[in-house]
Amino acid sequence: MSEADGMLVVEVPPLLAGVRIDRAVAMLANVSRAVAAGLITSGRVLVNDIPVTIGRNSLKQGAILTIALPEAGGAEVEAEAGVQFQVVYADAEVAVVDKPAGLVVHPGAGHHEGTLVGGLLARFPDLAALVSAGVCPGDRPGIVHRLDKGTSGLLVVGRTESAYRDLVAQLSDRSMERRYIALVEGEVADDRGEIDAPIGRSTRTPTKMAVSAGGRSARTGYTVLERRLVPRPTTLLELSLQSGRTHQIRVHMAAIGHPVVGDARYGAPERALGPGRFFLHAYRLAFTHPGSGERKEFSAPLPEDLETFLGGLVDAEDVGVERKGR
Repeated sequence: MSEADGMLVVEVPPLLAGVRIDRAVAMLANVSRAVAAGLITSGRVLVNDIPVTIGRNSLKQGAILTIALPEAGGAEVEAEAGVQFQVVYADAEVAVVDKPAGLVVHPGAGHHEGTLVGGLLARFPDLAALVSAGVCPGDRPGIVHRLDKGTSGLLVVGRTESAYRDLVAQLSDRSMERRYIALVEGEVADDRGEIDAPIGRSTRTPTKMAVSAGGRSARTGYTVLERRLVPRPTTLLELSLQSGRTHQIRVHMAAIGHPVVGDARYGAPERALGPGRFFLHAYRLAFTHPGSGERKEFSAPLPEDLETFLGGLVDAEDVGVERKGR
């Protein structure tokens, strides 16, 4: 067993053969089962260099188990009152927020301050108790799912241990509904479709994801909202996630030849959107409330920058737009 740079690497011994992966992670990383489940959900646990998708699967002797450890208690994020974001809904158990583009969800390389987590701790100080209790990693109190820095839209946060665990389970079993609006390059031919292609780390560029036979299963459904022919062919889509892989929509759309407009990593930058911004917005979120059992649904309109960009491409009444409605 070795531990360096926040990574724990273990060759599975006979004693752990047949043990559930989530239980082994909890034992080896000295965290709660809830934190172990969160590490698996966020892609921080690998077996033989392949991210784990199902925590209940059993380990095999000799396999290489890699765990990206949660931050130590001393590295917990501090509250930052100046971080700007909108609270769409909040009660004692959950909060739903609308994250603006350009805001990083949690600390990472090059982003140690000014994160959504810092802002959440200022608005909801009780989230710190989840870290103290070992429920969440120190850098992600209450964070159930994430959005890329360049993506705007809705996120749900668990404010209690039971709510957090329940929401993580809903994310895992796909009962949590997440829908996005994206403008992609080119004219998407079919009005509806589904992309079913596994996603893994790119072998050419480690900072990128790619469709890979050895990756984790991933499915993205899409519906055409508008086709725009001028000044260049683009298509406005509604997308739904049947899985939650890193950069999933961006990778899948690029893989079928329709990268998200402005996505410099998987396509080309768009000067009119600004550096790091691409046309992707998490506009709808639905889940079962952990406390009441009521189905909660939320929506967030396109932010002003994306609406302005659409209006600048072509007037909606021009013959160059085929509008499907939404």
